Amino acid sequence: MGLALRIPANDNAKKTFHRRGGDKNQRMASHLITGVAGFIGSSIARELVHRGERVRGIDNFETGKQENIASIRDRIEFVEADIRDHDGLKDAFAGIDYVFHQAALPSVPLSVGDPVRAHNININGTLNVLLAARDAKVKRVVYAASSSAYGETVTLPKREDMMPNPVSPYAVQKLTGELYMQCFSRVYGLETVSLRYFNVFGPHQDPGSPYSGVIAKFITQMLEGDSPTIFGDGETSRDFTYIDNAVQANLLAASAPAEAVSGQVFNIGVARQISLNQTFQALREITGFRGAAKYAPQRVGDVKHSLANIARAQKAFNYSPDVDFEEGLRRTVAWYKLRPHPTPAASTAI
Repeated sequence: MGLALRIPANDNAKKTFHRRGGDKNQRMASHLITGVAGFIGSSIARELVHRGERVRGIDNFETGKQENIASIRDRIEFVEADIRDHDGLKDAFAGIDYVFHQAALPSVPLSVGDPVRAHNININGTLNVLLAARDAKVKRVVYAASSSAYGETVTLPKREDMMPNPVSPYAVQKLTGELYMQCFSRVYGLETVSLRYFNVFGPHQDPGSPYSGVIAKFITQMLEGDSPTIFGDGETSRDFTYIDNAVQANLLAASAPAEAVSGQVFNIGVARQISLNQTFQALREITGFRGAAKYAPQRVGDVKHSLANIARAQKAFNYSPDVDFEEGLRRTVAWYKLRPHPTPAASTAI
Protein backbone atom coordinates (compact mmCIF):
# COMPACT_ATOMS: atom_id res chain seq x y z
CA MET A 1 0.00 0.00 0.00
CA GLY A 2 3.29 5.62 -0.36
CA LEU A 3 0.73 8.04 0.11
CA ALA A 4 1.29 9.40 -3.38
CA LEU A 5 -0.82 8.34 -6.35
CA ARG A 6 0.90 8.03 -9.70
CA ILE A 7 -1.23 7.49 -12.80
CA PRO A 8 0.71 6.90 -16.04
CA ALA A 9 0.58 9.90 -18.35
CA ASN A 10 -0.76 7.83 -21.23
CA ASP A 11 -3.84 6.96 -19.15
CA ASN A 12 -3.79 3.22 -19.82
CA ALA A 13 -6.93 2.88 -17.74
CA LYS A 14 -8.95 4.18 -20.68
CA LYS A 15 -7.49 1.87 -23.29
CA THR A 16 -9.24 -1.19 -24.64
CA PHE A 17 -7.29 -4.43 -24.39
CA HIS A 18 -7.88 -7.63 -26.32
CA ARG A 19 -7.06 -11.28 -25.78
CA ARG A 20 -4.70 -12.85 -28.26
CA GLY A 21 -6.59 -14.66 -30.94
CA GLY A 22 -9.95 -13.45 -29.63
CA ASP A 23 -12.59 -11.11 -30.94
CA LYS A 24 -10.78 -7.81 -31.49
CA ASN A 25 -13.98 -5.89 -30.78
CA GLN A 26 -14.48 -7.55 -27.40
CA ARG A 27 -13.19 -5.57 -24.43
CA MET A 28 -10.88 -7.57 -22.21
CA ALA A 29 -11.85 -7.81 -18.53
CA SER A 30 -9.57 -5.82 -16.25
CA HIS A 31 -8.42 -6.83 -12.77
CA LEU A 32 -7.24 -4.60 -9.95
CA ILE A 33 -5.19 -6.04 -7.09
CA THR A 34 -4.74 -4.01 -3.92
CA GLY A 35 -1.53 -4.89 -2.13
CA VAL A 36 -0.12 -6.18 -5.43
CA ALA A 37 3.47 -6.15 -4.12
CA GLY A 38 2.58 -8.35 -1.18
CA PHE A 39 2.92 -12.11 -0.89
CA ILE A 40 -0.58 -13.14 -1.97
CA GLY A 41 -1.32 -10.11 -4.14
CA SER A 42 1.77 -10.60 -6.28
CA SER A 43 1.03 -14.31 -6.61
CA ILE A 44 -2.45 -13.53 -7.96
CA ALA A 45 -0.93 -10.96 -10.33
CA ARG A 46 1.62 -13.41 -11.73
CA GLU A 47 -1.07 -15.99 -12.43
CA LEU A 48 -3.32 -13.44 -14.15
CA VAL A 49 -0.43 -12.21 -16.27
CA HIS A 50 0.42 -15.81 -17.14
CA ARG A 51 -3.16 -16.24 -18.37
CA GLY A 52 -2.87 -13.13 -20.55
CA GLU A 53 -5.24 -11.03 -18.47
CA ARG A 54 -5.16 -7.26 -18.06
CA VAL A 55 -3.88 -6.38 -14.58
CA ARG A 56 -3.58 -3.15 -12.62
CA GLY A 57 -2.04 -3.18 -9.17
CA ILE A 58 -1.81 -0.70 -6.32
CA ASP A 59 0.56 -0.72 -3.38
CA ASN A 60 2.40 1.75 -1.16
CA PHE A 61 5.25 -0.65 -0.27
CA GLU A 62 4.59 -0.33 3.44
CA THR A 63 4.61 -4.12 3.66
CA GLY A 64 4.89 -5.10 -0.02
CA LYS A 65 8.18 -5.40 -1.88
CA GLN A 66 9.26 -4.19 -5.30
CA GLU A 67 11.00 -7.51 -5.93
CA ASN A 68 7.67 -9.38 -5.71
CA ILE A 69 6.44 -7.74 -8.91
CA ALA A 70 9.79 -7.24 -10.65
CA SER A 71 9.22 -10.15 -13.05
CA ILE A 72 5.87 -8.76 -14.24
CA ARG A 73 6.39 -5.03 -13.74
CA ASP A 74 6.42 -4.32 -17.48
CA ARG A 75 3.26 -6.36 -18.04
CA ILE A 76 0.98 -4.73 -15.48
CA GLU A 77 -0.20 -1.20 -14.93
CA PHE A 78 1.06 -0.10 -11.52
CA VAL A 79 -0.33 2.74 -9.41
CA GLU A 80 1.41 3.76 -6.21
CA ALA A 81 -1.44 4.44 -3.82
CA ASP A 82 -2.55 3.99 -0.23
CA ILE A 83 -5.95 2.48 0.49
CA ARG A 84 -6.32 4.94 3.37
CA ASP A 85 -6.39 7.75 0.76
CA HIS A 86 -10.04 7.74 -0.29
CA ASP A 87 -9.75 10.44 -2.95
CA GLY A 88 -6.59 8.93 -4.39
CA LEU A 89 -8.29 5.62 -5.21
CA LYS A 90 -10.83 7.01 -7.66
CA ASP A 91 -8.63 7.03 -10.76
CA ALA A 92 -7.04 3.70 -9.87
CA PHE A 93 -10.44 1.98 -10.03
CA ALA A 94 -11.56 3.50 -13.34
CA GLY A 95 -12.37 0.87 -15.95
CA ILE A 96 -11.93 -2.07 -13.56
CA ASP A 97 -14.16 -5.14 -13.64
CA TYR A 98 -12.81 -7.29 -10.80
CA VAL A 99 -11.00 -6.28 -7.61
CA PHE A 100 -8.88 -8.61 -5.48
CA HIS A 101 -8.57 -6.74 -2.19
CA GLN A 102 -5.41 -8.10 -0.56
CA ALA A 103 -3.97 -4.94 0.99
CA ALA A 104 -3.85 -5.15 4.77
CA LEU A 105 -1.67 -4.98 7.86
CA PRO A 106 -1.64 -8.78 8.26
CA SER A 107 -0.30 -9.29 11.76
CA VAL A 108 -1.92 -10.33 15.02
CA PRO A 109 0.98 -9.10 17.23
CA LEU A 110 1.20 -5.74 15.45
CA SER A 111 -2.55 -5.24 15.72
CA VAL A 112 -2.23 -5.86 19.47
CA GLY A 113 0.66 -3.41 19.75
CA ASP A 114 -0.84 -0.67 17.54
CA PRO A 115 -4.58 -1.29 17.10
CA VAL A 116 -5.27 2.23 15.79
CA ARG A 117 -2.85 1.92 12.87
CA ALA A 118 -4.14 -1.56 12.09
CA HIS A 119 -7.74 -0.29 12.26
CA ASN A 120 -7.03 2.53 9.83
CA ILE A 121 -5.55 0.15 7.27
CA ASN A 122 -7.73 -2.92 7.70
CA ILE A 123 -11.12 -1.27 8.28
CA ASN A 124 -10.98 2.29 6.96
CA GLY A 125 -8.88 1.16 4.00
CA THR A 126 -11.33 -1.62 3.17
CA LEU A 127 -14.25 0.80 3.30
CA ASN A 128 -12.40 3.11 0.91
CA VAL A 129 -11.84 0.20 -1.48
CA LEU A 130 -15.55 -0.64 -1.43
CA LEU A 131 -16.57 2.97 -2.01
CA ALA A 132 -14.18 3.28 -4.94
CA ALA A 133 -15.42 -0.02 -6.37
CA ARG A 134 -19.05 1.03 -6.03
CA ASP A 135 -18.48 4.40 -7.65
CA ALA A 136 -16.47 2.86 -10.51
CA LYS A 137 -19.23 0.30 -11.10
CA VAL A 138 -16.88 -2.64 -10.53
CA LYS A 139 -18.53 -6.02 -11.13
CA ARG A 140 -17.11 -7.88 -8.15
CA VAL A 141 -14.76 -7.50 -5.18
CA VAL A 142 -12.99 -10.60 -3.81
CA TYR A 143 -11.82 -9.89 -0.27
CA ALA A 144 -8.95 -11.45 1.67
CA ALA A 145 -10.72 -12.37 4.89
CA SER A 146 -9.12 -14.40 7.68
CA SER A 147 -9.75 -17.60 9.61
CA SER A 148 -8.79 -15.61 12.71
CA ALA A 149 -12.45 -14.52 12.77
CA TYR A 150 -13.32 -17.89 14.36
CA GLY A 151 -11.09 -17.20 17.34
CA GLU A 152 -11.09 -19.76 20.13
CA THR A 153 -14.28 -21.53 19.17
CA VAL A 154 -13.79 -25.12 20.33
CA THR A 155 -15.53 -26.88 17.44
CA LEU A 156 -13.36 -28.24 14.63
CA PRO A 157 -13.39 -28.00 11.70
CA LYS A 158 -14.45 -24.38 11.35
CA ARG A 159 -17.59 -23.82 9.29
CA GLU A 160 -18.76 -20.54 7.86
CA ASP A 161 -22.10 -20.77 9.70
CA MET A 162 -20.36 -20.82 13.10
CA MET A 163 -20.57 -17.76 15.34
CA PRO A 164 -17.35 -15.69 15.01
CA ASN A 165 -15.34 -15.23 18.19
CA PRO A 166 -12.37 -12.98 17.31
CA VAL A 167 -9.60 -12.72 19.89
CA SER A 168 -7.21 -10.11 18.46
CA PRO A 169 -7.75 -6.63 17.00
CA TYR A 170 -6.62 -8.04 13.65
CA ALA A 171 -9.36 -10.68 13.75
CA VAL A 172 -11.97 -8.05 14.63
CA GLN A 173 -10.80 -5.87 11.77
CA LYS A 174 -10.88 -8.64 9.17
CA LEU A 175 -14.32 -9.74 10.36
CA THR A 176 -15.54 -6.14 10.07
CA GLY A 177 -14.30 -6.17 6.49
CA GLU A 178 -16.48 -9.21 5.80
CA LEU A 179 -19.52 -7.42 7.20
CA TYR A 180 -18.82 -4.42 5.00
CA MET A 181 -18.56 -6.73 1.99
CA GLN A 182 -21.96 -8.22 2.78
CA CYS A 183 -23.43 -4.77 3.40
CA PHE A 184 -22.28 -3.39 0.05
CA SER A 185 -23.64 -6.47 -1.68
CA ARG A 186 -27.08 -6.05 -0.12
CA VAL A 187 -27.37 -2.26 -0.07
CA TYR A 188 -25.54 -1.20 -3.23
CA GLY A 189 -25.74 -4.31 -5.39
CA LEU A 190 -21.93 -4.65 -5.55
CA GLU A 191 -21.01 -8.31 -5.88
CA THR A 192 -18.60 -9.30 -3.12
CA VAL A 193 -16.97 -12.55 -2.01
CA SER A 194 -15.00 -13.02 1.22
CA LEU A 195 -12.36 -15.73 1.38
CA ARG A 196 -11.25 -16.73 4.86
CA TYR A 197 -7.62 -17.73 4.36
CA PHE A 198 -6.20 -20.43 6.58
CA ASN A 199 -2.47 -19.69 7.05
CA VAL A 200 -1.22 -19.30 3.52
CA PHE A 201 2.47 -20.03 2.86
CA GLY A 202 4.80 -20.35 -0.11
CA PRO A 203 7.38 -18.58 -2.29
CA HIS A 204 7.69 -14.79 -2.07
CA GLN A 205 6.70 -14.66 1.61
CA ASP A 206 9.24 -12.41 3.32
CA PRO A 207 10.75 -14.16 6.37
CA GLY A 208 12.45 -10.94 7.45
CA SER A 209 9.12 -9.20 7.99
CA PRO A 210 7.13 -9.19 11.25
CA TYR A 211 4.05 -9.76 9.09
CA SER A 212 5.13 -13.12 7.73
CA GLY A 213 3.91 -16.55 8.72
CA VAL A 214 5.75 -19.13 10.74
CA ILE A 215 6.76 -21.40 7.85
CA ALA A 216 8.77 -18.71 6.06
CA LYS A 217 10.70 -18.04 9.24
CA PHE A 218 11.23 -21.72 10.07
CA ILE A 219 12.62 -22.44 6.60
CA THR A 220 15.09 -19.58 6.45
CA GLN A 221 16.31 -20.15 9.99
CA MET A 222 16.82 -23.88 9.40
CA LEU A 223 18.59 -23.31 6.08
CA GLU A 224 20.98 -21.04 7.97
CA GLY A 225 21.52 -23.73 10.60
CA ASP A 226 19.63 -21.82 13.30
CA SER A 227 16.98 -23.28 15.60
CA PRO A 228 13.52 -21.79 15.02
CA THR A 229 11.40 -20.59 17.92
CA ILE A 230 8.04 -22.23 18.58
CA PHE A 231 5.63 -20.27 20.73
CA GLY A 232 3.81 -22.49 23.21
CA ASP A 233 4.23 -26.26 23.48
CA GLY A 234 4.30 -26.83 19.74
CA GLU A 235 0.90 -28.50 19.66
CA THR A 236 -0.70 -25.35 18.31
CA SER A 237 -2.15 -26.43 14.98
CA ARG A 238 -3.03 -24.78 11.70
CA ASP A 239 -4.59 -25.65 8.37
CA PHE A 240 -1.51 -24.57 6.40
CA THR A 241 -2.48 -23.68 2.82
CA TYR A 242 -0.02 -23.47 -0.05
CA ILE A 243 -0.18 -20.23 -2.05
CA ASP A 244 -1.31 -21.85 -5.32
CA ASN A 245 -4.46 -23.05 -3.59
CA ALA A 246 -5.26 -19.52 -2.41
CA VAL A 247 -4.65 -18.09 -5.88
CA GLN A 248 -6.91 -20.72 -7.41
CA ALA A 249 -9.65 -19.83 -4.91
CA ASN A 250 -9.48 -16.14 -5.77
CA LEU A 251 -9.78 -16.69 -9.50
CA LEU A 252 -12.61 -19.18 -9.10
CA ALA A 253 -14.47 -16.85 -6.74
CA ALA A 254 -14.13 -13.99 -9.21
CA SER A 255 -15.67 -15.97 -12.07
CA ALA A 256 -18.36 -17.98 -10.25
CA PRO A 257 -22.04 -17.21 -10.85
CA ALA A 258 -23.22 -14.35 -8.63
CA GLU A 259 -26.09 -16.38 -7.22
CA ALA A 260 -23.58 -18.92 -5.89
CA VAL A 261 -21.13 -16.56 -4.20
CA SER A 262 -22.16 -12.92 -3.92
CA GLY A 263 -22.34 -11.63 -0.37
CA GLN A 264 -21.03 -14.88 1.03
CA VAL A 265 -18.02 -16.06 3.04
CA PHE A 266 -15.90 -19.12 2.17
CA ASN A 267 -13.15 -20.99 3.99
CA ILE A 268 -9.97 -21.43 1.97
CA GLY A 269 -7.72 -24.14 3.38
CA VAL A 270 -6.88 -27.77 2.70
CA ALA A 271 -9.02 -29.32 5.47
CA ARG A 272 -5.99 -30.78 7.24
CA GLN A 273 -4.67 -29.99 10.72
CA ILE A 274 -0.89 -29.74 11.20
CA SER A 275 0.84 -28.86 14.49
CA LEU A 276 3.91 -26.66 14.74
CA ASN A 277 5.88 -29.65 16.02
CA GLN A 278 4.83 -31.64 12.94
CA THR A 279 5.75 -28.70 10.73
CA PHE A 280 9.20 -28.51 12.30
CA GLN A 281 9.80 -32.23 11.85
CA ALA A 282 8.67 -32.16 8.22
CA LEU A 283 11.03 -29.27 7.52
CA ARG A 284 13.89 -31.08 9.24
CA GLU A 285 13.54 -33.88 6.71
CA ILE A 286 13.36 -31.53 3.74
CA THR A 287 16.13 -29.13 4.78
CA GLY A 288 18.44 -31.64 6.48
CA PHE A 289 18.51 -29.52 9.64
CA ARG A 290 19.68 -31.55 12.65
CA GLY A 291 19.16 -29.14 15.53
CA ALA A 292 16.27 -28.83 17.97
CA ALA A 293 13.58 -26.19 18.12
CA LYS A 294 13.51 -23.53 20.81
CA TYR A 295 10.32 -22.97 22.77
CA ALA A 296 8.92 -19.70 24.11
CA PRO A 297 5.69 -18.75 25.93
CA GLN A 298 2.46 -18.65 23.96
CA ARG A 299 1.73 -15.17 22.66
CA VAL A 300 -1.28 -12.99 23.39
CA GLY A 301 -3.89 -13.12 20.62
CA ASP A 302 -2.75 -16.41 19.08
CA VAL A 303 -5.45 -19.02 18.52
CA LYS A 304 -4.60 -22.57 19.64
CA HIS A 305 -6.17 -24.64 16.82
CA SER A 306 -7.51 -23.96 13.35
CA LEU A 307 -8.94 -26.32 10.74
CA ALA A 308 -11.14 -25.50 7.75
CA ASN A 309 -14.26 -27.15 6.48
CA ILE A 310 -14.07 -26.32 2.76
CA ALA A 311 -17.31 -27.95 1.62
CA ARG A 312 -19.03 -24.62 0.90
CA ALA A 313 -16.25 -23.44 -1.44
CA GLN A 314 -16.13 -26.85 -3.11
CA LYS A 315 -19.85 -26.68 -3.86
CA ALA A 316 -20.07 -23.00 -4.83
CA PHE A 317 -17.09 -22.70 -7.19
CA ASN A 318 -15.42 -26.12 -7.38
CA TYR A 319 -12.51 -25.15 -5.14
CA SER A 320 -10.05 -28.03 -4.84
CA PRO A 321 -6.68 -27.57 -3.08
CA ASP A 322 -4.38 -29.30 -5.55
CA VAL A 323 -1.12 -28.83 -3.62
CA ASP A 324 -0.89 -30.66 -0.30
CA PHE A 325 1.12 -29.60 2.73
CA GLU A 326 4.24 -31.68 2.10
CA GLU A 327 4.47 -30.76 -1.58
CA GLY A 328 3.94 -27.12 -0.66
CA LEU A 329 6.81 -27.31 1.83
CA ARG A 330 9.11 -28.89 -0.77
CA ARG A 331 8.33 -26.18 -3.33
CA THR A 332 8.77 -23.44 -0.76
CA VAL A 333 12.10 -24.74 0.55
CA ALA A 334 13.37 -25.09 -3.03
CA TRP A 335 12.46 -21.45 -3.71
CA TYR A 336 14.18 -20.14 -0.56
CA LYS A 337 17.33 -22.14 -1.29
CA LEU A 338 17.84 -20.06 -4.43
CA ARG A 339 17.59 -16.74 -2.61
CA PRO A 340 19.56 -14.83 0.03
CA HIS A 341 18.27 -15.49 3.52
CA PRO A 342 17.31 -12.33 5.41
CA THR A 343 17.31 -12.50 9.19
CA PRO A 344 13.78 -13.46 10.26
CA ALA A 345 11.95 -10.97 12.45
CA ALA A 346 11.25 -11.99 16.02
CA SER A 347 7.48 -11.52 15.85
CA THR A 348 5.19 -13.47 13.58
CA ALA A 349 1.52 -14.37 13.32
CA ILE A 350 0.60 -17.99 12.91
